[in-house]
Amino acid sequence: MTHYLSAERVAEIIQKRGIGACITGVASYINQDFLRWNSFDKCARVANHSDVGVIELMPIADDKSYAFKYVNGHPSNYRFNLPTVMAFGVLADVETGVPELVSELTLTTAIRTAAMSAVAARALARDNCKSMAIIGNGAQSDFQALAFHYLLGVDTFHLYDIDSAATDKLEANLARFGVTTKRFSSAKEAVKGVDIITTVTADKTNATIITPDMVEPGMHINGVGGDCPGKTEIHGDVLRMGPVFCEFEPQSRIEGDMQQMPADFPVTELWTVLAGKVAGRTSEAQVTIFDSVGFALEDYSALRFMRDVALEMGLGETLSLIPAMDNPKNLFGFIGEDVAQTVANGATAGPTSAATSVTSARSTPAFVV
Repeated sequence: MTHYLSAERVAEIIQKRGIGACITGVASYINQDFLRWNSFDKCARVANHSDVGVIELMPIADDKSYAFKYVNGHPSNYRFNLPTVMAFGVLADVETGVPELVSELTLTTAIRTAAMSAVAARALARDNCKSMAIIGNGAQSDFQALAFHYLLGVDTFHLYDIDSAATDKLEANLARFGVTTKRFSSAKEAVKGVDIITTVTADKTNATIITPDMVEPGMHINGVGGDCPGKTEIHGDVLRMGPVFCEFEPQSRIEGDMQQMPADFPVTELWTVLAGKVAGRTSEAQVTIFDSVGFALEDYSALRFMRDVALEMGLGETLSLIPAMDNPKNLFGFIGEDVAQTVANGATAGPTSAATSVTSARSTPAFVV
């Protein structure tokens, strides 16, 4: 049987374990796996783009486990009361191909993205950072704030979003965690004097949210929202202000803010810094940039963490995803002996009526287990 973690069970894990512990745990797994970088068979994600969004598959494997994530990005989904990003994933055994875990990854991706940002910032930002500007206050912003609070000790957050209701939401959620929030009427005002800038906007456009005149010496820039072709947040001249770090260079060059730079523009994969092969920040006054697009290894780490915690806590369900057979060569036999009698009696099953089988794009999707 395949272990299954629904969105409700993952929410229960987070409630019982604590959001801080979950973000910290995923960050630890990410750090461990990035130190095993050369053990993984890696590739850029496979993306199908449309005028309104993108749907992607993100695979990765080592010699023990294979993982993939299905994920979308549709900025206009609020019109249908749907999240911009929705995801699920699979963790499978390489030796047999058996899918051992099927899990929601919408909540989990939010945690792993924030955890990845914090892992990078611990290696690249100045010590004792206390303030961060968050430009874009949507679904990911809460997790980003808490990751930097728990893993780096940031306790003051400057907030800006073109949608004031999004900032209202973020302020209300963060109020429970004893941090200070200050809202601003522009991105330029919000970033003044902070240690870290995080951009996490959703619009699928070549935007220019951070410009060189907004960047001060010593800042660390955590660019999260520029994550697919044609979607950027940071002006190219900002990328020239300091070293740029990324997850998987072949993917980041076509999806990250660095897509606007020439092919020979120098970038450094973060794993080399975590492994001590390359220096990260080299001075207090240096500007550092993490051009984050999200990489499959982070989902592999997050799936492993959720699986381990769920088993420890006795949470989750099982799915009869693979036929259980006495004779694995007799798949037809799994249907049952009565199938021949059914055909002999002339019984047929007609197609489901289109009126009852088609789900409106505007309805909330349901997954039946």
